[in-house]
Amino acid sequence: MKINIYYGGRGIIDDPSLYVISRMADVLKELRVEVQQYNLFEQKNSITALVGTLRDADGIILASTVEWYGIGGWLMQFLDSCWLYGDKEKISKLYMMPVVMSTTYGERDGMTSLQVAWEVLGGLPCDGICGYIAETKVFDENPEYIRLLDKKAENLYRMISQKITALPASNQVVKQKVSLTKSADLTPQESEQLSKYVVDDKYVKTQKADLEELSFLFRNKLKGSEPAPNTGEYVNRFHKRFSPRPDVEGTYELIVSDKPSMKAMLLHVDSKGFQGQAASISELSDVKADARLELTWDTLNRIVDGRTNFQRSFMEGNIRMKGDFKLLSAIDKVFPFGIEAESKRKDTRME
Repeated sequence: MKINIYYGGRGIIDDPSLYVISRMADVLKELRVEVQQYNLFEQKNSITALVGTLRDADGIILASTVEWYGIGGWLMQFLDSCWLYGDKEKISKLYMMPVVMSTTYGERDGMTSLQVAWEVLGGLPCDGICGYIAETKVFDENPEYIRLLDKKAENLYRMISQKITALPASNQVVKQKVSLTKSADLTPQESEQLSKYVVDDKYVKTQKADLEELSFLFRNKLKGSEPAPNTGEYVNRFHKRFSPRPDVEGTYELIVSDKPSMKAMLLHVDSKGFQGQAASISELSDVKADARLELTWDTLNRIVDGRTNFQRSFMEGNIRMKGDFKLLSAIDKVFPFGIEAESKRKDTRME
């Protein structure tokens, strides 16, 4: 027979729970029981992995000390891990004795919490031990307390060895009807392995880095699979709409920010005419533009379709601009894509 003890206190000197489980361990060892104690405060970074230690146990003792309110976070974390990763079939055959000592108030509530939690997990709770013990010397001054601890340890041994059954608990029926927790559909071996990975910080960081690398790779592949918009067609549309102005001269650089595969446009305008070209990154480094405009593909299409213009898009925050702002104010005049501008051009030609 093997009994595991999971201690969820802080491990301080004169902790009454430590005294109780130490006394019970001595009694169980005299009964030829293998006892293994796990101090959760020493293994706080690998509590999740401790669920695997339930596999070889016939019974367990959950011990904690109420120093302020409740049984403490480490023991609750262990119970959470049992719920998420534990072998429910194995837990259904495990006897659990709660040991909760208090130096303030709340030992009975703590013991009840552990019993209910183990019942919800499907396990077999035993009669526990709880009490208010301000100092451990109280046990030495009261031999009856020592006999009580010995009897509790013997009763736990009898329950496990005789496999005494327990009546069904109502919270098991309620859990089956209202529980919304989704099962992971994993085997006990897979759950145990997963619990080890969960607490391995290096493994988790490596997995996150791999996922980021894969997402970046596939994102680039998707972008690369999309046909790049033909920059030359846009340059031609600007050429068709070009309206020279005697007071406007300079070079515009238009970059489509959300289409990295699309070449930029270099538009040089002066009173004599228009020169436009599709420019790559290397070509841009050799040309100094007077006005650099960065916009999205949707904004560019809205402009060339006459649904908006450069000035309005800039005021709405859809265009980022660097360079000579006088050229920005003039770009709608030299490239009048708007419907109103088009009607004015027609009227001028008719005259």
